[in-house]
Amino acid sequence: MFVPFLDLKREFERDRAETEQAIARVLRSGWYILGPELEALETEFARYLKIPYAAGVASGTDALTLALEAAGVIQPQKSDEVITSALSAAFSALAICRAGAVPRFVDVDPMTLQIDPGQIEPIIGPCTRAILPVHLYGHACDLPRIDALARAHHLVMIEDACQAHGSRLKGAALGTCGAAAGFSFYPTKNLGALGDAGMVVTCDVDTYLRVKKLRHGGQSQAYCHEMLGLNSRLDEIQAAVLRLKLARLDSQNEKRRQIAVRYDEAFADLDLTVLPHASDFLPNRHLYPVRTSRREDLRGYLLENGIETLVHYPTPLPYQPALKQFVLVGQQFPVAEKAAREIFSLPLYPELMEAEQQHIIRSVHRFFKM
Repeated sequence: MFVPFLDLKREFERDRAETEQAIARVLRSGWYILGPELEALETEFARYLKIPYAAGVASGTDALTLALEAAGVIQPQKSDEVITSALSAAFSALAICRAGAVPRFVDVDPMTLQIDPGQIEPIIGPCTRAILPVHLYGHACDLPRIDALARAHHLVMIEDACQAHGSRLKGAALGTCGAAAGFSFYPTKNLGALGDAGMVVTCDVDTYLRVKKLRHGGQSQAYCHEMLGLNSRLDEIQAAVLRLKLARLDSQNEKRRQIAVRYDEAFADLDLTVLPHASDFLPNRHLYPVRTSRREDLRGYLLENGIETLVHYPTPLPYQPALKQFVLVGQQFPVAEKAAREIFSLPLYPELMEAEQQHIIRSVHRFFKM
């Protein structure tokens, strides 16, 4: 049996007829950019999150970049600093750089692997303007503590919710707690487009209006460029497909949670660490990361048995060649380093068949019994 880490073709085959109808609807309209499908998606996504405003953009990276710019706290090329996690996809830090700021990295909590609030305050300095916590793997950062730190130091909190579609903390959707948040609709996300796409969400009308200008070249009206903006627009075909998928997001997340529960129960007695989450947190189970000091041996064994796995993420951001320059003198990130050596992700997606999951569970058990 071969078990792919992710098979997007299964999702398409399941939804083929409705997906093709949505695309055909756009093609028949002849309106491909900044049209009614995007407006409807923005309204529906904002309603789903229970937040006033949402603005579609071209990618999750652009969403974070424009959220930072629109919040009005970054003066490009003035050495303004934004604090973020040492363990994430590099695009979190690249968005900070694209907004004209300097990323500063903080190590992660040894249990949750989310940014460690206890290490944020020591690196807050006169140039710090914002904190960008990353809801890694769709799990929640310690938002109450981070928000309290931001308020105490007059900083803006921008949430990186690019992996957190449908995750909820104490009933509130992740992405709705800060000044703004960025979501990614990259195809592998819980809510994925057929290409790149993203969304900025906010409760602040001024931030929302600035994002709408910035994504469209800084235009307030045709050919009147008031700001130095980008060309970053979520197109109508992607919007139509995302509207279809948004209607199914909660049910698809529930399928992910059911698979994750089976994993949790099956691995409870093994030397395999599963990331914990609080009882008041509802995870979307974007990924199923586990940790073991025998990672490479286990991954190799699983591959021999036809099971694909991935490592999220093999190199902490402070050690990425392009980002080393932003590490403060004397800074170390031992928790992120150790996690990067031990963590990997098992297949988890709604279309994963029960026989495939049982094959994964049996193979993991066989490995630890050898």
